Amino acid sequence: MRSHINLSHIVRTCGCFGIHRVIACGAARLHDRIARDGADAVMLEVHRSLPPVLDRLKAAGYELVGLEQTTGSESLFCFSFLPRTVIVVGNERTGLEPDVLDRVDRVAEIPLAGLPHSLNAATSTSIAVYEYCRQHPRRGALPG
Repeated sequence: MRSHINLSHIVRTCGCFGIHRVIACGAARLHDRIARDGADAVMLEVHRSLPPVLDRLKAAGYELVGLEQTTGSESLFCFSFLPRTVIVVGNERTGLEPDVLDRVDRVAEIPLAGLPHSLNAATSTSIAVYEYCRQHPRRGALPG
């Protein structure tokens, strides 16, 4: 994720839904005025590279779900999340890298009817997190 603003919105959303851990790569940082209490409630882990982190999460028994418009993606409208799920979100412009897409178990897509054909990364993440939490009420994400 390149945008600190989008990352801050994602952390705020995760805080609202009781998700206590967000993993980001690169020079990730938060804007406290955007993330608000999420900055205190959510642990932000920053890594240099995502694939090794995904490999460890998969080995720990999590299902990795990419959020992307791609061949073989499943509509979020009828997507069933497993309780132990990691939602993987890509770069705002380029989406998920091929080496990340190769590691995810499934890919969910938010169906769109108008233009533009894609949502902002933070908006898409908020929709997917909401749907996960709707299916699994009061379940936080990865243990802190």
